[in-house]
Amino acid sequence: MSELPSRVGLLGGGVIGAGWAARFVLNGVDVALYDPEPGAADRVGEVLANARRAYSRLTLAPLPTEGALTFVDSPGSAAQDADLVQESAPERVGLKQRLLAEASRAARPDALFCSSTSGLRPTLLQAQMERPERFIVGHPFNPVYLLPLVELCAGEQTAPEAVDRAAVVYRALGMHPLVVRTEVDGFLADRLLESLWREALWLIHDEVATVEEVDDAIRYGAGLRWAVMGTFLTYRLAGGEEGMRHFLEQFGPALAAPWSKLTDVPELTSAFLEELASQSDAQAGGRSISELERKRDDCLVAILHGLRGQGAGAGEALAAWERALMSAASARITGAQDEATGDGRPQAPLLSPSREIPAEWIDYNGHVHESRYLQLFADATDALLAQVGVDARYLEDGASYYTVETHISHLGQLHAGDRALVATQVLGWDDKRLHLFHLMFREGGEDPVASAEQMLVHVDTAAGRAAPVRDGVRSRVAALAEAHQRLPPPAQAGRKISLG
Repeated sequence: MSELPSRVGLLGGGVIGAGWAARFVLNGVDVALYDPEPGAADRVGEVLANARRAYSRLTLAPLPTEGALTFVDSPGSAAQDADLVQESAPERVGLKQRLLAEASRAARPDALFCSSTSGLRPTLLQAQMERPERFIVGHPFNPVYLLPLVELCAGEQTAPEAVDRAAVVYRALGMHPLVVRTEVDGFLADRLLESLWREALWLIHDEVATVEEVDDAIRYGAGLRWAVMGTFLTYRLAGGEEGMRHFLEQFGPALAAPWSKLTDVPELTSAFLEELASQSDAQAGGRSISELERKRDDCLVAILHGLRGQGAGAGEALAAWERALMSAASARITGAQDEATGDGRPQAPLLSPSREIPAEWIDYNGHVHESRYLQLFADATDALLAQVGVDARYLEDGASYYTVETHISHLGQLHAGDRALVATQVLGWDDKRLHLFHLMFREGGEDPVASAEQMLVHVDTAAGRAAPVRDGVRSRVAALAEAHQRLPPPAQAGRKISLG
């Protein structure tokens, strides 16, 4: 069998089965699905539509031609001619055993069988199968088409080859197969999750917290770190340069404190401490604490930016903080301008706060990627809007300026470590439009490194259309435009791309 099977049989089309159908179909694999429940086809179709939408945003890599999805009327029909059969029926031992037994009698002798069970031991599930040596647990996580983890667990009759074959298939689907070394109820992830779930239920039961407060405790804190480093690398960093040994010596005794309902913990003997520390050293792979911390921070920044774009979880906190920073920066700029002019009139042009160029903004040519110039110009526009009163309250009231056109000219280069600032001039305005021109400089330099010309439209955000600027903001825009009219028009304004 090649890395990806050409045909897969699915037993069950619920949340997990439908997720498997989406992951296989979108990877170009033909799927035959058995689910006798009414509405199964509609449910799977909805999940497949969600997966298509997610994949279109997940990667720019070209996806293969979609596989064919066929609904069949029996487990045997699903398994016939399949390279792999994935069972995802409800967690009832008798039902799973019956489906797997029937499908195994109809399948080719070399077909691989996997179960999506979240906790039942594979030895129990393979008991009634023909050729049980080809059976293994392949436990995924919802949504199956996005989360890469799949736990592999062999039963007493499972051949080692089956584990290897399953790992190859799942890896070709873009997943991360994690082999469970010992057959155990619940495998690895769900045992950890159930411990957290039990404690969460007790916190609600004892009225220590609400369900929202428990979720916030995870999604604003530890959950972000877990996405990057899991549990043990996180605690290794908490131990400083001495690593896991120091952490366990310092905080291990706290496990005996009655903080949790789950107080049965293994004794931290010298041998156990040494084993934990040794494995932690191997996991770190020679990377220093500083290296691990920088990697953690870079990943957390990426996660926080993603959450901010979706307006979810810790991203909301980041967005609120950024709005406050922009407002404070605008107040500082306005104060500096008032001090410079002495008469309260706006200073022209408006200068944005300088910003140091981070190393991650550098492209393969060794200088700042062009998209970051747009980001700096957009930040300068936001600073100007904040100064004229387009603040959080104005936005909440359903009004804002939207950029509808931007022209950028690259006149020089910025590099990592440079500090850049932007001078902004209002070229014109009316009740619905704002015409801006930006010049970007390297701090301490006289020659601009880039310019941008922008047209903004004032919008009623609730109605979704252009609308007159509102009182208060209108007067500030008028005052700023009047001050900027005293400046000579920029030489680059109004330029167009042309070979002539």
